[in-house]
Amino acid sequence: MTEPRVHERWLQRIRPHPRPLVRMICFAHAGGSASSFATLARAIDGPIEVFAVQSPGRQDRRGEPCLETVAELAAGALPAVLARTDVPIALFGHSLGAVVAFEVGRLLTTEDAVPQHLFASGRRAPSRVRTESVHRRSDAGILTELRLLGGPGIELLDDPEIAAAFLPAIRSDYRAVETYRCAPGARVACPVTVLVGDRDPRVSRAEAEAWQSHTSAAFDLQAFRGGHFYLWDRPEEVAAVVQRELVAG
Repeated sequence: MTEPRVHERWLQRIRPHPRPLVRMICFAHAGGSASSFATLARAIDGPIEVFAVQSPGRQDRRGEPCLETVAELAAGALPAVLARTDVPIALFGHSLGAVVAFEVGRLLTTEDAVPQHLFASGRRAPSRVRTESVHRRSDAGILTELRLLGGPGIELLDDPEIAAAFLPAIRSDYRAVETYRCAPGARVACPVTVLVGDRDPRVSRAEAEAWQSHTSAAFDLQAFRGGHFYLWDRPEEVAAVVQRELVAG
């Protein structure tokens, strides 16, 4: 079998559509992978094709070195995203993925490929900085943070062998998001919808609202019942927001 070109490894199609009106590209949370968005993709209806980013260091790319900055993650995904711009593109990112999607959106604008929409989920605005150092903790310390936030598959990390396999990618992702600083005045040129759990310990209402300063277009904020990983408990509600913004608006 022919080895896929490097940029083709970055995207996996998780919801095909024969004639999509829009193509949504999803970016996962720290330690997440393309399959993290399978539940959301199943909940989506209508002419929306869904792809998800598969970053190095996880699942079928486990043998590749992890990337440790948001800039590297965004630049790495960009060629694969650009290759799919024959159909209007929307970006959806959760937590770490929200700021990676934001930076990809900025890069797309410089390539005359402005996204149709950015969905920023479970993450404070790029300009709102907290001093965080989870990536500097011991493995046990990182696992403590993950258990605090919960999320899909967290119980698997109780197995020491599974935890050892996942922790390098998780640590790298935490390093990327905790050291990220956006450029002063950084904006995207597309509408932004922010989605957040109303009990998320890592995103306050004010920090979520601050995303408004990062777009020159329309802004909306949607709060859902739940914590940091509300998305996995309420995929139908999130899918309804996506569909309204992309095909019904």
